[in-house]
Amino acid sequence: MDFSLLRNIIRRYCVGEENWVDSRTVYIGHKEPPLGAEAYIPQRYPDNRIVSSKYTFWNFIPKNLFEQFRRIANFYFLVIFLVQGYEDWLRHKADCSINECPVDVVQQGKVVRTQSHKLRVGDIVMVREDETFPCDLILLSSSRHDGTCYVTTTSLDGESSHKTYYAIPDTMAFRTEQEVDSLHATIECEQPQPDLYKFVGRINIYKDKEEPVASNPGFSLPSAVAVYTGMETKMALNYQSKSQKRSAVEKSMNAFLIVYLCILISKAVINTVLKYAWQWSPDRDEPWYNHRTENERQRHVEHEDLFFRALCLCHTVQVKEEETVDGIKRGIHQGRPTSFYISSSPDEVALVEGMKRLGYTYLRLRDNYMEILNKDDEIERFELLHVLNFDSVRRRMSVIVKSSSDEYLLFCKGADSSIFPRVVSGKVEQVKARVEQNAVEGLRTLCVAYKRLSESEYQEACHHLNEAKLALQDREQRLAQAYDIIERDFVLLGATAVEDRLQEKAADTIESLHKAGMKVWVLTGDKMETAAATCYASKLFRRSTQILELTKKRTEEQSLHDVLFELNRTVLRQRSISGLSVDCLDFGLIIDGATLSAVLKANQEGAGTGNYREIFLEICRNCSAVLCCRMAPLQKAQIVKLIKSSKEHPITLAIGDGANDVSMILEAHVGIGIMGKEGRQAARNSDYAIPKFKHLKKMLLVHGHYYYIRIAELVQYFFYKNVCFIFPQFLYQFFCGFSQQPLYDTAYLTLYNISFTSLPILLYSLVEQHVTMETLKREPSLYRDIAKNSLLRWPVFLYWTCLGVFDAIIFFFGAYFLFDNTTFTSNGQMFGNWTFGTLVFTVLVFTVTLKLALDTHHWTWINHFVIWGSLLFYVIFSLLWGGIIWPFLNYQRMYYVFMQMLSSGPAWLSIILLITVSLLPDVIKKVLCRAMCPTATERAQKVRAAGALEGCVAPGPAGGGGGSERDPLHPDRTCEGDSGEKAARTYDSMMSNSHSTPLSKP
Repeated sequence: MDFSLLRNIIRRYCVGEENWVDSRTVYIGHKEPPLGAEAYIPQRYPDNRIVSSKYTFWNFIPKNLFEQFRRIANFYFLVIFLVQGYEDWLRHKADCSINECPVDVVQQGKVVRTQSHKLRVGDIVMVREDETFPCDLILLSSSRHDGTCYVTTTSLDGESSHKTYYAIPDTMAFRTEQEVDSLHATIECEQPQPDLYKFVGRINIYKDKEEPVASNPGFSLPSAVAVYTGMETKMALNYQSKSQKRSAVEKSMNAFLIVYLCILISKAVINTVLKYAWQWSPDRDEPWYNHRTENERQRHVEHEDLFFRALCLCHTVQVKEEETVDGIKRGIHQGRPTSFYISSSPDEVALVEGMKRLGYTYLRLRDNYMEILNKDDEIERFELLHVLNFDSVRRRMSVIVKSSSDEYLLFCKGADSSIFPRVVSGKVEQVKARVEQNAVEGLRTLCVAYKRLSESEYQEACHHLNEAKLALQDREQRLAQAYDIIERDFVLLGATAVEDRLQEKAADTIESLHKAGMKVWVLTGDKMETAAATCYASKLFRRSTQILELTKKRTEEQSLHDVLFELNRTVLRQRSISGLSVDCLDFGLIIDGATLSAVLKANQEGAGTGNYREIFLEICRNCSAVLCCRMAPLQKAQIVKLIKSSKEHPITLAIGDGANDVSMILEAHVGIGIMGKEGRQAARNSDYAIPKFKHLKKMLLVHGHYYYIRIAELVQYFFYKNVCFIFPQFLYQFFCGFSQQPLYDTAYLTLYNISFTSLPILLYSLVEQHVTMETLKREPSLYRDIAKNSLLRWPVFLYWTCLGVFDAIIFFFGAYFLFDNTTFTSNGQMFGNWTFGTLVFTVLVFTVTLKLALDTHHWTWINHFVIWGSLLFYVIFSLLWGGIIWPFLNYQRMYYVFMQMLSSGPAWLSIILLITVSLLPDVIKKVLCRAMCPTATERAQKVRAAGALEGCVAPGPAGGGGGSERDPLHPDRTCEGDSGEKAARTYDSMMSNSHSTPLSKP
């Protein structure tokens, strides 16, 4: 077919010459013809400029991008670019939706609706029920007559329980917008800081001569003043910016690619140099708490009622009529509203509800009077005078109340270690024995005591408290001193115990992670006692674990320097004797947020204080588990960053379910979010999301194990097969005068990585299972075989590379020496260079495919189809490629070459012999390693193979219900089923709410 006509049309109309003629008229010297001659038609011809460049200044970027993205391989990066831009656009959209939220502000005696981002420090804001606070606020007045409001701080510290906040006494009586706007006052407070649990400030109110008069006694205006806004809020200061993450596999691949790039460049340089040298020379991879609280009442009968009253009065529980949660109204029973309890501590709710079942019902707090309904259905009223709030140092709380008989009573409850030293009477020994027994059973215990105050003692207590509360400097220390003076000389009433119920299989998951060689750290904002009890229940700590405390209380007794070095000596001494004794201590470390800040701050200042960070990490390395309590969100991220930057550079995994866990999840190498009760912020910012904590076991120990095995084989095999492919071509240059003559045919060069060797490794990386799922779940220790990126380390990389070079040498020189002399086929023809290259390529394709077949442990019909089908496809393609005259080719240098090679008996013998010799070293290495130093995985494979040969039934699924089965890898050990679960409340985060579990390989 003649395409000349089409070619001419394209040339004419694509170059812009619309008035194309067959000839041109050239006017010499640009002179017009004389009159009477042919008409003068000015012609436009191009100037004499020569343009060989492809781009101009204006079209370089669009034209180059068009050229690059015409290649499908490069189009992938455009998709990644668009996806990342879309993700950031979604973040901008989310920010705009928050910044444009409507907010009511009191201005000039009126309520004005504005947007959240327009708020300024000092603005008076009105927040209604169930609305979100737009910034950090100080409560001026509330819609409740007592000036209280109930707040949930889920997005700050992960606690979904309600906390009670009180309005400023001098402003809580404001009723109208005009009264609020007439307030003339200043607030002195500290500068913004990320500590969620600390705020120190003072309000100075300048009163006018005429006091505002309450105009509506039945209604109070809910108002607050903004103190910290925007990026100065405590939430923003605890936010961790999102960063790009790279897996260990990706880092290894980059290093390997650099090596191969250097090898490729060196090959090109060597060939280029030798070429010119030749030419120069003429020669060359739930749920809350147990409502059935067991209250151990070992006390005298006359103290029983007093004990019950103490539990009904000594708390911060609030009573609410109804609440809407996810569109469902709580507190409505059979169409009638009912009350329910809310508190910052679920334990307090459990105790108050327990008293209700025993006949003492806490009704409400009204006009500063606490009302309870006793077992005789009589309402008792107690005036609430003072609340001595709980703190982690005292580990107790107290209330001072006044009974209807004008008797002052102080009720106190707290940890046994903080109550018993302050008790002067009561059945101390009996209660202490019971508390110890409950603690051994994993229950959280509290002791309850009281004392009667005379009028003078009460006035003295009021004096100490008011003096401390008005202090602007050292307020916390002065309050602690006042509490210490007041809380003395108690009469012991009894003790309580609350039992936790972990999320399903949480303890089993933690134990499995320990067996897999992972170190588990718990980062939580909870109190130390609460968190430690949960760690015991989840088997993070065992009863034999020696607990090392690095807390604020201890550092107040000793210097931080002395405590760190004492703990370091303890763990190092135990490590030095552990090699001489079979029994060695198991250490667990507990550190709080205040001490962690001191450690990091001292390390930054570095004023001769020593490297506290390294000492702290050395202590942690010798502990089986670490508990970090009272942590702010930003501190969680700092802990993860500290672990990442240690000298071992471990891989870290962070798991949490609340907004307070987002910074930690973003900082870790791998972030996992649990879709729990605190929303989906953690899941949205995570790399992976799971519904329950128990799924982490299968995710890491099964799917993570499989993924790593598959991706490691894929990476190493990819490099191996390309070394085998390229190196013979490199060797061939020494025999062709460095003329860049290809050893293989162009079709073979194109289809080697596309068709002949691609599908087997692709299927391997999708379905390979070197051991069964049941074995991986039953034996978490198998994970240790792949720990520390063991399959992508340099020794393994060098082995695969050397194996590829060895096989390439066998391919090339084996064929070369076997056909050293001129070889004839059956029809007398000689073997040429294309026959030689085809022979080498045939041995290459069969060897690398059979090598993958030797590494495959999980055979299915798909594996057989792909592996043997790839080899068959190569043979059929070669027969068709060289056996048919293809009309679209100008010449066929491979015509009849493959058939000619197969017609020779020596060629068949050479192919079989060279394949056998190439695979032999790897087979010998596998046999020797399995016989002399088998890994745990190889032993599991051996047991599996033996069971298959003997026709034995495989063991049942791991974690079954009760009973035991023999462990095939450890005959002296049995695998026990779950022994049942404790009943109580679901503990958060390592379970389902607010703990965060960074996991790091040791």
